[in-house]
Amino acid sequence: MILSLFYHLGRYMSLLRLMISKPERWSMYWKETMRQMNDIGIGSLIIVCLIALFIGAVAAVQFAYQLEGTMVPLYYTGYIVRDMTIIELAPTITCLVLAGKVGSNIAAEIGGMRQKEQIDALEIMGVNTAAYLILPKVIAALVVIPLLVSIAAFVSIIGGYIASVPTGMVTEAEYVLGLRSFFVPYNVFMMFVKAVVFAFLLTTIPAYQGYFVKGGSIELGKASTNAVVFSDILILLSDYIIALLLT
Repeated sequence: MILSLFYHLGRYMSLLRLMISKPERWSMYWKETMRQMNDIGIGSLIIVCLIALFIGAVAAVQFAYQLEGTMVPLYYTGYIVRDMTIIELAPTITCLVLAGKVGSNIAAEIGGMRQKEQIDALEIMGVNTAAYLILPKVIAALVVIPLLVSIAAFVSIIGGYIASVPTGMVTEAEYVLGLRSFFVPYNVFMMFVKAVVFAFLLTTIPAYQGYFVKGGSIELGKASTNAVVFSDILILLSDYIIALLLT
């Protein structure tokens, strides 16, 4: 198992080295990057907003319930929802969902090209397939996913407002006071660091799984599953490491 881990790690690093080589034609990479930004960003916007809305609503309801009957002011509901959303929920939950949606799609797309020998044909024509197929996806994810995470944080705070203020758990003044209290800009920086790291992981790991897939449809299905599983595991692991380093 240890040997297999080092084998895949070495092959993964070799693939990254090939990926960052100089493009043959910048125009081709530009068009592909724009297409990937549209697929990853616009294509994931609705699901990200829905998940963020309910995350904020559930967080607000749970914290308001736990603060009931205590000496802690109710305006802490807005404060806790804001910080939990910015620091943890928006980047982590959003990227875990995107690992399932975007990651499986990347693994299936590149794996299908490998099985149909399209990658081999491109390599015969002298195209650096690792760079052409993977680099635009990574660049698009590094640009778009932090934007999705920031939108998720904003929508999540709105979800907390919708769940707590109209239902009478807290007043509007209390919730807004909580949102404006004890704000630390460093937390926003931490959110974007997590978003960038998670975006890199959820694109390169599925790309690796698809790029080296062998066999038929069963193996392609396993590669898509492994892409999601390994991406989620490494996202959670890197989340813990970033929390240790930045807090």
